[in-house]
Amino acid sequence: MTDTKKEDAANCKGLNILITGGAGFIGSNLTEYFLNKQAKVRVLDNFATGHRHNLEPFLNNPNFELIEGDIRSIADCSTAVAGMDYVLHQAALGSVPRSINDPITTNDVNVSGFLNMLVAAKDANVKRFIYAASSSTYGDSEALPKVEDVIGKPLSPYAITKYVNELYAEIFSKTYGLECIGLRYFNVFGRKQDPQGAYAAVIPKFVMQYMAYESPIINGGGDYSRDFTYIDNVIQMNERAMLTTNKEAINTVYNTAVGDRTTLNQLVQYIKEDLTAYDEKIATVEVIYGANRVGDIPHSLASIEKAEKLLGYKPSHTIKEGLKEALAWYWENLK
Repeated sequence: MTDTKKEDAANCKGLNILITGGAGFIGSNLTEYFLNKQAKVRVLDNFATGHRHNLEPFLNNPNFELIEGDIRSIADCSTAVAGMDYVLHQAALGSVPRSINDPITTNDVNVSGFLNMLVAAKDANVKRFIYAASSSTYGDSEALPKVEDVIGKPLSPYAITKYVNELYAEIFSKTYGLECIGLRYFNVFGRKQDPQGAYAAVIPKFVMQYMAYESPIINGGGDYSRDFTYIDNVIQMNERAMLTTNKEAINTVYNTAVGDRTTLNQLVQYIKEDLTAYDEKIATVEVIYGANRVGDIPHSLASIEKAEKLLGYKPSHTIKEGLKEALAWYWENLK
């Protein structure tokens, strides 16, 4: 263990951290990580999209507390933030297609719920509010790589809600002095990501299809590209945002990514190759191509220079390294 990692572990011991959406994919990974760092972790979740089984390993941990509640309730938010040092706000309704099908609920959760959490955090005098922002905020901007201060117009209701989050966070930092840091996640993947449901993320969905010898369906011709980001990189960014003492690093937003892009055609090939090592029959499964999805951004590639400079961020996993770990987890847990 490096001296830096020792220092981080020491800094986390005894900290009171609220993780909203802690039963979800990213939230449960953050919960596990900070419990292992000896922090005291409280989770607020209504289990609308998160899963109880993601929290089961922590239920007997004396440093873990679960509050079953909804960020759309200011009372639940106030209860959850009481006595907390930091908030890692992950709770949201994700998915561009979901927001197109039901913009009202997406707005209620992602905007009204977000505002409730900001108000509760301000009133409780938490030290810092770190929140999950989104690469969807870049909208129709064609510039590559994506740089934090150059965005376009949103392409979906979901993207609008995530941009509004950034605007509210900026106002709360300027008006009330609440320290806020937004992390624009770029296509996060990894262990515990749910492969089921109509709005499942592309990587676990492809993995489960291959393991069932079913053809993955790619929307469009497969030339759309994404900055796929392994969960451990996201955990690192949350920790660095929470613990930074650099005043220049707070009250702003950061791309949370790798700084490399992969086309969907490349992605399915990587997944097929890795899974074939477990089951040779998977090599025979062919891909099917469908129509492009409404609201999808053609290409996404992040500049991570700002996070490197101000937070000392350095991605621990490339997409290939992350996929090998993620696929090993899926094979062991879901096959």
